[in-house]
Amino acid sequence: MTGTKLPSERGLFELYEHDAEEADAQIFGRAPNHDRRGFLKGAGLAAMSAALGATIPFHRNMPAGFVPAALAEESDPIPGKEGLTILNDRPLNAETPAYLLNDAITPTSRHFVRNNGVPPESPNAQDWALTIDGLVEKPLKLSITDLQKQFDVVDLALQIECAGNGRAAFDPPARGNQWTYGAIGCAKWRGVRLADVLKAAGIKPNAIYTANEGADTHLSGQADKKPISRGVPMEKALDPSNLIAFAQNDADINPMNGAPLRLVVPGWPGSCSQKWLTRIWLRDVVHDGAKMTGTSYRVPRDPVAPGEKVPKDDFVIIQSMPVKSLITLPRTGLKTASRTLDVGGHAWAGDRKVKAMHVSSDFGATWIEAKLDDPVNAFAWQQWKATVAFPKPGYYEIWARATDDKDVTQPFAIAWNPKGYLNNSMHRIAVTVS
Repeated sequence: MTGTKLPSERGLFELYEHDAEEADAQIFGRAPNHDRRGFLKGAGLAAMSAALGATIPFHRNMPAGFVPAALAEESDPIPGKEGLTILNDRPLNAETPAYLLNDAITPTSRHFVRNNGVPPESPNAQDWALTIDGLVEKPLKLSITDLQKQFDVVDLALQIECAGNGRAAFDPPARGNQWTYGAIGCAKWRGVRLADVLKAAGIKPNAIYTANEGADTHLSGQADKKPISRGVPMEKALDPSNLIAFAQNDADINPMNGAPLRLVVPGWPGSCSQKWLTRIWLRDVVHDGAKMTGTSYRVPRDPVAPGEKVPKDDFVIIQSMPVKSLITLPRTGLKTASRTLDVGGHAWAGDRKVKAMHVSSDFGATWIEAKLDDPVNAFAWQQWKATVAFPKPGYYEIWARATDDKDVTQPFAIAWNPKGYLNNSMHRIAVTVS
């Protein structure tokens, strides 16, 4: 953006998050509160086109306060996780740019990192033990070798997504890690079914909820405090797709992804997939461990207006994640001379299945149906692809929209909530045709 001064770290995107009208004024040099459509017919349109390096054929369809995707992307690769962007260093959290998630199976080096506390130092798989107790007939203490010998070992491609994925786009902003699109991955996990292990321990009739614990420690250093300890209802715990996993993509689990043992509970918030797993106990009440109470991983029971204060009693625990999709090909910002373009990516829908994918290149005025593959197994994300045509040179955006098997479709706008969870608004990328 030649000649345009941006604010510090989040640049143009942050500026528009706080005041879209003022952002227009600062970036494109017009008076605040001036009609956006009038602005886009005159000098403002010229300024925005100059910033993009191309005209915008469908500019009349652009909503007010709209940030072109070409100006919103940023990435800061880090050592150890190929091309990931660090969002926080204590605890360490890092996401993956969308274009690095193009693989059907997410490479370990590109799987996002979500920590709540301090990971254990040099965990030893040989000495690791998992305790199963609480409301069970026969408490168990199992090594990883015990798990491998006593239970069926399975390999499943399973998607894990942080509940806060997409929080960076909330207006007004929500506190927490400012994930954009990359707190999602679909690796191949090897392990044993959680249901098989719980059944071997003997589930007592009054057990209604699991409670999970890991070996990570609280940021405060206090031994009596846990960084996170969540659980799920027994009905979800007994789903055959849940794994107690000891391998990731045919190798040891990455230490930042929970080595040597973790839960994978796909379709629900990634926080349910306890890392560095040491204990699962069954309870006759909803688990009240760390980040299970208050407003953690909860949303308002009913829709609320942006910025509205919500009483704590009106929050409910997040369960199945919403329908969502991601454009992974091409990378946003592509410049091409071709009048057609192949695009593709992934789609997923929590406990449900995605039944249709559509893409638009004219800011949502028209849509074309994409080819959508079935998942390789339950709870794996689904691949999609489409070819779009451009009527003339200029700036375009590709928008992606998934629909699940209950006919729920991704929205354009964000369903705001105080904690910044469950943003499943449509993903978009920028393309300039010369």
